[in-house]
Amino acid sequence: MFFKGSRYERVLDDTMTDASGREVRFKRVRFITPRKSLAKHQVSQGERLDHIAFRSYRNSELFWVIADANIVMQAGECVDTPGEVIGIPASEI
Repeated sequence: MFFKGSRYERVLDDTMTDASGREVRFKRVRFITPRKSLAKHQVSQGERLDHIAFRSYRNSELFWVIADANIVMQAGECVDTPGEVIGIPASEI
């Protein structure tokens, strides 16, 4: 179960049967659509992505929108390097 607004909310469910005959439910692969950044943000030392999301969208749970737009594997990678400039896209919600 994913919360409303989760990046997995609209990913389709699927099922498979394992070797013992047990049915296993899972989410399909979530493909990331390239998104245009509407603003830029220069990362400061110790800054967190959820704080940037709150300042940008008034919702810290939308940190993943910024992570997706900057094509990182782990959301925290966006703020690992102080001085780096990251893109801030429009919110999906």
